Amino acid sequence: MTDAPERPKVATMFDVARVAGVSHQTVSRVLNDLPGVRPSTRVRVEAAMSELRYTPSPAARTLASRRSQTIGLITAGRPDYGPSNAALGFNEAARAAGYTVTQVSMREVDTESLRSAVAMMVRHNVSAIVLISGEREVIGAIGSIDLEVPLVSLASERVDGMHRVAINQFEGGRIAVEHLIGLGHRRIRHVTGLQDAMDAGERERAWRETLTAHGFPVSGPEIGDWSSESGYVAGVALAEEWRRETERFTAVFASNDQMALGLLHAFRDAGIRVPDDVSVVSVDDIPEAAHFSPPLTTLWQDFDGLGRDIMATVLDVLGDEAHAPDRTTRVPELVVRASTAPPPV
Repeated sequence: MTDAPERPKVATMFDVARVAGVSHQTVSRVLNDLPGVRPSTRVRVEAAMSELRYTPSPAARTLASRRSQTIGLITAGRPDYGPSNAALGFNEAARAAGYTVTQVSMREVDTESLRSAVAMMVRHNVSAIVLISGEREVIGAIGSIDLEVPLVSLASERVDGMHRVAINQFEGGRIAVEHLIGLGHRRIRHVTGLQDAMDAGERERAWRETLTAHGFPVSGPEIGDWSSESGYVAGVALAEEWRRETERFTAVFASNDQMALGLLHAFRDAGIRVPDDVSVVSVDDIPEAAHFSPPLTTLWQDFDGLGRDIMATVLDVLGDEAHAPDRTTRVPELVVRASTAPPPV
């Protein structure tokens, strides 16, 4: 008995997208004769379909033709100050643009829960999906899902095959460390955020590279998880080190204001005066930062503007995904208060 002849592979929308050098969402828009595709892009897609003898399924055409003025928003991970306010800014910008938002929030994330959230949004005929998380595991999980609509992600590190929006966290970290160096500090420690968080990684990288560029020592960092409690634990460890060392650090860069609050608490308990003994600078400028003891020098981030950037990118992607720009140039602004000063003589 002879083996049955192998069936030729049937081309998919993803094959067409690969040959044409576009996303599968752009292929879908060409198939359904939707606006917002450049003529040259449309020609490339049609040529790829002809080359591959691609035949679209009626279901795919029907799904794309029913897209609504609705955007899906997935927020994943801890409900921290930055992501929560970026989500608020995005919701306001979406409403101003005439879109409604269908939102799913999840604290614990896995691929199956993300897949379920995406499927629910596709059933609601969303035009695009926005992911606000910033954790590498979440970004990787959603990247493994075959989406039927465009995706825009809040991500401060470059992610292949994904449209992204971000505040430049590396530049923010550099500004914070340069502020301390400008005051005369040479031994500067760091309390980092969650190890899986892109923002924390970029701020830590800025701390390391800025100190190295100046020829100053790099030690640590202490590991936190964004919470005040983790800042306190890091502060206790740093206070013990400060008491026993002869060449003491004179400043700490904390990766967010909540951890800086715990750090200040630990230093106060240990009798370390801020900023007389040790200066502290942080990130976010939460409303309470001006009322810490002492008031906190920190980096203000325009989360409302970030939310508007997310929606502007969504509109660009819906208009012409292949040429939609990422928006990653916003830079935090330093707000100087009483927690930083020149090091003790």
